[in-house]
Amino acid sequence: MLYHLIDWLKTVGIKFPGSALFQFITSRVLLAVILSLIITTVFGKKLIQYLRKKQVGESVRDLGLQGEQQKKGTPTMGGLIIILAILVPTLLLADLQKAYVRVMIFSTIWLGVVGFIDDYLKLRAKKIAQQQGVAYKKGDKDGLAGWFKILGQVGLGLVIGLTVLFNDNTKVWREYLGDDVSNVKNMKTIKFQGVERHFVEANEPITTIPFVKGHEFNYSKLLPASLRGPFTNILYVLIVILIVTAVSNGANLTDGLDGLATGVSAIIGLCLGVFAYASGNLILADYLNIMYIPNLGELSIFIGAMVGACVGFLWYNAYPAQVFMGDTGSLMLGGVIAALSIIVRKELLVPIFCGVFLVESLSVMIQVSYFKYTKKKYGEGRRVFLMSPLHHHYQKLGYHESKIVTRFWIVTLFCVVFSIVTLKVR
Repeated sequence: MLYHLIDWLKTVGIKFPGSALFQFITSRVLLAVILSLIITTVFGKKLIQYLRKKQVGESVRDLGLQGEQQKKGTPTMGGLIIILAILVPTLLLADLQKAYVRVMIFSTIWLGVVGFIDDYLKLRAKKIAQQQGVAYKKGDKDGLAGWFKILGQVGLGLVIGLTVLFNDNTKVWREYLGDDVSNVKNMKTIKFQGVERHFVEANEPITTIPFVKGHEFNYSKLLPASLRGPFTNILYVLIVILIVTAVSNGANLTDGLDGLATGVSAIIGLCLGVFAYASGNLILADYLNIMYIPNLGELSIFIGAMVGACVGFLWYNAYPAQVFMGDTGSLMLGGVIAALSIIVRKELLVPIFCGVFLVESLSVMIQVSYFKYTKKKYGEGRRVFLMSPLHHHYQKLGYHESKIVTRFWIVTLFCVVFSIVTLKVR
């Protein structure tokens, strides 16, 4: 909004000191980071006080974990401040006419609402139990039904997939290497380093794949030639839905220790910022030999706000946490990370830079599957881990919470660096 206001003032000949900064994306990215940090650190304290006043406290199951009882009563639903710190800088500083920005705003609000409803229903169930004098146990089926969360994630996946496929402003441009350009439709000519280079829109969904020449993978290759065309688009949308659901749930499972999901999300956000900048810049895209994706520039403002919001939230969420993000924040952050990875066409790298989310999810799946299998076979359920998700396994082994969180951050940083390196390795 502020960006559009200043742009309008410039068209009518009105200028004021500092308005030139808004012409540069880098300046607006830095402003977005600063503004998101201010919102989370300044207004975060007021939100915590408000949540305490309303007795919006976390309920803790007795799992025999170190320090778990100290968390009892800690305010939850702190994800609201993260959402606010992402949306306000984006609405003020980004070009809202860009399709990518609109998709990310929708993603933030959509899963934020789903997570908020889930947190609200849990808190309402807790209050009803207190009024009735009944012992409340976290884990009871008092939040949103699992299928409703999945439905929300599927809906977001549909919106993202269809937008990437059919919106005219979300197309990938590939260099045309043929000699005759007279009959080529939808061609874009760019003068680059003194040489005219020709680009055409990709007609089928393509993405980045590591370790291969050209770093490109066409989803149509997953289908026989007779089924390509519309079926390729259907397959792509299904893959997008799977990625959104998996990453969102992975982030939700990871949010079990103070600062864990917040710090991991911030590091992954930096990674996605590098991807967006590299793919949206013709010089870098040419140097790395990766696909050039126009109109990605404004997306960096959203990413800057997201990273700033996560880092600022750590001020209160780091051990010992004064507030938890709840499903309001964790579902939203996972969905946003998934959406960004799809938009920058790096979704096949998700298992690498979201390695912590993946391992946390796998630990739960392995634990549950093995327990059910052994119970059916031996009559007694057995476990692979002392407890799942994986971070609780290390707690059971005696590791301090802050040490587990720090080491998971380090692992995420390693995964992120490795993901970036794959852009040049082929």
